Amino acid sequence: MTALGTASSLFLVAAGLTVIFGVTRVVNFAHGSLYMLGAYVGWVVLSHLPQTVPAFVLGCLLTAVFIGLLGVGIEMFVLRRLYKVPELYQLLATFGIVLIAGNVVQLLWGARVVTLPRAPWMQETIPVSGQLFPLYSLVMMIVGPVVLLLLWLLFTRTRWGALVRAATEDREMVGALGIRQNILFTTVFGLGAALAGLSGALSLPQVAATSQMALSAVSDAFVIVVIGGLGSVAGAFLASLLIAVLETFGAIVIPQYVMVAVFAVMAVVLVLKPNGLLGRAGCGGRGVGDVPRLVVGADGLVIGLGAAAFVAACLVPVFDTGYVLSVMQDALIAMLFAASLHFVMGPGGMPSFGHAAWFGLGAYGAALTASAWNLPMSEAIPAGVVVAGVCAALVGVFMIRLSGIYLAMLTFAFAQVIWALATQMTALTGGDNGILNLWPDSIFESAAGFYALVLVLSVGGVLLLRRILFSPFGFALRATRDAPARASASGIPVGLVRHAAFTISGAFAALAGGLFAFAKGSVFPTYVSVSHSVDALIVVLLGGIQTLAAPVVGALVYTGLRDYLQAATNVWPMLLGISIILMVSLFPQGIGGAAEHWRARLGAAAGKRKG
Repeated sequence: MTALGTASSLFLVAAGLTVIFGVTRVVNFAHGSLYMLGAYVGWVVLSHLPQTVPAFVLGCLLTAVFIGLLGVGIEMFVLRRLYKVPELYQLLATFGIVLIAGNVVQLLWGARVVTLPRAPWMQETIPVSGQLFPLYSLVMMIVGPVVLLLLWLLFTRTRWGALVRAATEDREMVGALGIRQNILFTTVFGLGAALAGLSGALSLPQVAATSQMALSAVSDAFVIVVIGGLGSVAGAFLASLLIAVLETFGAIVIPQYVMVAVFAVMAVVLVLKPNGLLGRAGCGGRGVGDVPRLVVGADGLVIGLGAAAFVAACLVPVFDTGYVLSVMQDALIAMLFAASLHFVMGPGGMPSFGHAAWFGLGAYGAALTASAWNLPMSEAIPAGVVVAGVCAALVGVFMIRLSGIYLAMLTFAFAQVIWALATQMTALTGGDNGILNLWPDSIFESAAGFYALVLVLSVGGVLLLRRILFSPFGFALRATRDAPARASASGIPVGLVRHAAFTISGAFAALAGGLFAFAKGSVFPTYVSVSHSVDALIVVLLGGIQTLAAPVVGALVYTGLRDYLQAATNVWPMLLGISIILMVSLFPQGIGGAAEHWRARLGAAAGKRKG
């Protein structure tokens, strides 16, 4: 009975996400924020209504309508402008919405936990098979199947539903028939947002509303949607039942590793059945990996700018050894981390939503070897790189079998497994308390000395990755991305090349993680979190995934902008989110990509004038 109630709750969260993705192909990272806003708005509405059943139903429906209208606004004013850009940039825009929504909640309700007192009717119990069960738990058990039935009727018995199913199968054909897709997308996004808001309001009697609930909600929704099948509502319901049973019995058998088991099941399903339990082939979107082709090597202007930037970075310790040096140090590490992601995403065509796994493994590997075996930093960081590299090589065997959104979700699942282990294995990792007291070697103990080490290793790592890209291996890697069948026919071992690239990317991310661990003197599970993976995505996409300068440009812009806003105002997340949305809208190919585009146009115009 408990599992059925949990299944209904999980399904309500995931149903909106799978409906939105099925038609718009948008990986809506802001879905958890809509759920969170539904909980807070529901608390406001329900707190002002009588504690009766009709009033509770009315309050939940009003909340769903409000969040649905908010979703309509998001689709019309943010996402509608981005449907023609690569899907990863749409993901970036939805992350901007996450920042804005989180900051709005902080401003309106603060950091306090919001709870809704249970009405008398919710506290009643009903005997079932000789046991007493709370009435509200039974209500939640019924709500899930009822919503599933209503969605089935909506999609199979209405003209609108027929259009939605057609768009899910072949969106281009729907457009060719003259159907206004913008209205269809708006209503679908509004429906998905309304379901998220309804789920948030219905959760209030059981779960307290907090500003941190968005991330856990979207993680749960991703798990359900991927296991059930992208775009399949029935699959989402089946996956909800599976995960609910796993969580219920796992809490008894393996209470410390329930989260690990959940994400492990997600990974196994992706490996064995990439389309999910009830998903269909071809419903995975346009291809998250469909990005503009990599540009040619840098010319004299770019090399000159890069050299000038390196000289400026070298001079930082001369003028400041405090805040500016710390920001630059973080930017350099972010640059190396993003370069490792760019290596596998851009030239390799392998998108990743969980690249922080390798960063975290490098950090934890270095920290554990330093604290357990008393190794110096010069030995601990390479040990962390080896640990992450070996793990990347082992996991890469399964990763390279997938592509597009399915590969991205598998990397997300693996990163969540590592995060869950780091959180739960307190005897080894310290859990949320982390591993503390990590100190650099004596030669690098000064701020300037450690900065010099970070500068050399980060810049050297980026240049080495660039050298690999313009080696025969790099050209083979790009061939496997652009035309895998032709590459295989030409004698290129496609799987081996992709596997090697995946391993190399993981090793360089681990180097960034090891440096970051000693820069901060500690390691925490947040190093492996989804938000940290998204940070790397932001850096690469803002820079422009089709340019080799993406990690450099993106790291400087994102890190500098974030740290400046954070120091200047308490609404910095909102301003940062707005800035990200504006940059994605204005520069859909990234800042570096836009610069390359305009430089090419100016060069072509100059050539015509000379001719």
